[in-house]
Amino acid sequence: MLSIIQILLLVLSVVQFIIIAHIIMSWLINFQVLSLSSPLVASIWDGLNRLLDPAYTRIRQFLPDLGGIDLAPLVALIAIYAVRIILINNIGVFV
Repeated sequence: MLSIIQILLLVLSVVQFIIIAHIIMSWLINFQVLSLSSPLVASIWDGLNRLLDPAYTRIRQFLPDLGGIDLAPLVALIAIYAVRIILINNIGVFV
């Protein structure tokens, strides 16, 4: 059972890394450090959006409209941290 918890923690870490990469890439695109006219940047951006948009869409349903500010990635990261804390604090139950 401990192996399953370790695998879940690994998956949460990978998802956390992907969300942070998406946030940083969106900043770099908005500040015109990266250009979507580059095929590599466009394909990475498209892949990240396809991967994360289903989760962000569900989170955005519960958030108020704040204009140009998107808090869905922040809420997703907080949710991941909360699940990690719950798993780590209750690891004794599963062992």
